[in-house]
Amino acid sequence: MLLTIFSSLMANPFVVDSNFFIQAYRMHYPMDVVPGFWLKVKELAEKGKIVSIDKVKDEIHLNKDVLTLWCEANLPNNFFKDTDHIIKEYIVVSNWAHSQSTRYNLVALNEFLDANEADAWLIAYALANGGKIVTHEISEPNRKNKVKIPDVCLQFGIQCVNTIEMFRLLGEYF
Repeated sequence: MLLTIFSSLMANPFVVDSNFFIQAYRMHYPMDVVPGFWLKVKELAEKGKIVSIDKVKDEIHLNKDVLTLWCEANLPNNFFKDTDHIIKEYIVVSNWAHSQSTRYNLVALNEFLDANEADAWLIAYALANGGKIVTHEISEPNRKNKVKIPDVCLQFGIQCVNTIEMFRLLGEYF
């Protein structure tokens, strides 16, 4: 049983949202105070235990700050996966979102489906490739003005975890 869980973790890396990096950098794990966090992230990325997508990279690079430079210098070239090959899964996620027009307002749906925003693409990537999504978003199923990653993942059987849950599942610490 434990071996099966471990094998599953290794076969499907965790897929990290932009807020994994941004909130760590700005609030929880500043690089000058908690360098061990960033060394661990680099290690997990190099071992293929965590990945992300090109849309997350774009969101991180919007600020052109120390976090951007850290990602460029420390993450493997293949860390941010190309989303061009997951169009079929993106359409599935998009069709689900369009079917929710009575649940969410139009602004929320348009924001979620904006081709430059990472959320729907993250879900499509996990749908296509497996793995758990790492995000700081919290489920709010009754919220009408924002489509939350955990609420969509629930519809597709994709597990969402936060940063600490990911470290615990991986048996990692820093």
